[in-house]
Amino acid sequence: MKLSQIAEALHIYTSIPQNLGHTDITGLQMDSRNIKKGDLFICINGLTADGHDFARQAEEKGAAAIVAEKPLDVRIPVIMVRDTVRAMAILSNKFFDYPTDKLRLIGVTGTNGKTSVTYLLESIMREHRHKLGLIGTIQMKIDNQCFNVKNTTPDSLFLQKSFHKMVERQIDTAIMEVSSHALSMGRVFGCDFNIAVYTNLSQDHLDYHTSMEDYFRAKSLLFSQLGNSYDSIEPKFAVINLDDHYSQRLMNSTSQPVITYGIYSEADVVASNIRLGAEGVKFTLRYVREELKISSRLMGKFSIYNMLAAASAAICAGVPLHTIKKALEKTNGISGRFEPVTEGQAFGVIVDYAHTPDSLENVLMTIQSFAKGRVIVVIGCGGDRDRSKRPLMGKVASKLSDLAIFTSDNPRTEKPAAILEDMIQGLDRDNFLVVEDRRSAIIKAINHAQEEDIVLIAGKGHETYQLVNGNIIDFDDRKVAAEAIQKKLTKEK
Repeated sequence: MKLSQIAEALHIYTSIPQNLGHTDITGLQMDSRNIKKGDLFICINGLTADGHDFARQAEEKGAAAIVAEKPLDVRIPVIMVRDTVRAMAILSNKFFDYPTDKLRLIGVTGTNGKTSVTYLLESIMREHRHKLGLIGTIQMKIDNQCFNVKNTTPDSLFLQKSFHKMVERQIDTAIMEVSSHALSMGRVFGCDFNIAVYTNLSQDHLDYHTSMEDYFRAKSLLFSQLGNSYDSIEPKFAVINLDDHYSQRLMNSTSQPVITYGIYSEADVVASNIRLGAEGVKFTLRYVREELKISSRLMGKFSIYNMLAAASAAICAGVPLHTIKKALEKTNGISGRFEPVTEGQAFGVIVDYAHTPDSLENVLMTIQSFAKGRVIVVIGCGGDRDRSKRPLMGKVASKLSDLAIFTSDNPRTEKPAAILEDMIQGLDRDNFLVVEDRRSAIIKAINHAQEEDIVLIAGKGHETYQLVNGNIIDFDDRKVAAEAIQKKLTKEK
């Protein structure tokens, strides 16, 4: 594609025009290390580096042209724009031929439950014979092929390139988690969402957002960006948890039809006759005048909310209720979400991603509902993140467990001891231990457990690493727990 053709999509820009119309562009890049001959390099001023500082490197590696916010000392064409983040989204859409116009795109946002809802939706849509793409915290999937992703919601260039691959693979529905960071930073600019799903909002990411109000504003962007017009062929929908405190304000953020779900409210999709147990949940799902009984192996009231959210989005996509029921009842679980670790021990071990006060409370209350013995929790808080939630996490862990073991969880550049001191601040119970090393904390919890006890290892879930002083260290809670159980069983023989 000619550079002049791509630049036309920007509408407003200034450029150093030498050979602009004759320059061939073979790809787009925002990382100078990945430049290949003929690429267009887009200078992004990120959190840790400014792409403008690498313009000469991009030129040396063969970049054909550069998009920038300020003048550069290079010999190749430079297109000057006010905002390269916005420009990258526009250019990516143009270069990859507007891929989200060619598939149904479902976005899921909220503090907790995003990953679970997307995987439940994937199960439902597969049951309905759709070819699917999925982008989220755990991975990206195109049909049955899996890829790693760096962020819950990647940048616009990665997204549009991925959606283009999905279109080439004849994917008809893409499901993605949409984080508040992505919405604030413009990563989803250019994504034409058909269905937006809201799970809930509770304290998290206040290291980035200035307040809960700002956090809500970021989440609401997904719904306001659904657009103001109505499409009779591919209608758009907002799916909202009516039990959530922010639901009414969120409904006011969109002009699209709203379908609500809930347990305690008069929602469009409602769960009633709820039975929670150690083997899973049972409930009646009602939509308009139809009812169906759901029996799922997933546990906890939060799982019912996730299933209601997925079911509501599927209804918007035209999936029959009997197909929804079949898919929900077939789903066994999601990696790192209330995932059991079983090595033949007489006590339970569960690994979960819960890393907010609200999600930790939900998981511990679920365990309390079926635990016959003591509840032991291993929990930490990430470094360089919202400090104000640390004592809240500590209080929840102490209140809802018989023994809380506070430990490290991705300390990043902070000292683990300082994080742990924040967590135990103001605790009025002495049912806790502080074990800085996470492996040692998990081993201690396992060794402390007796028959019918439940050990919850929370905070990291599916993650297979620890972030310590800029280093990525291999670490998987599930593997560490399994090894600790095996050693304990060997000693007991």
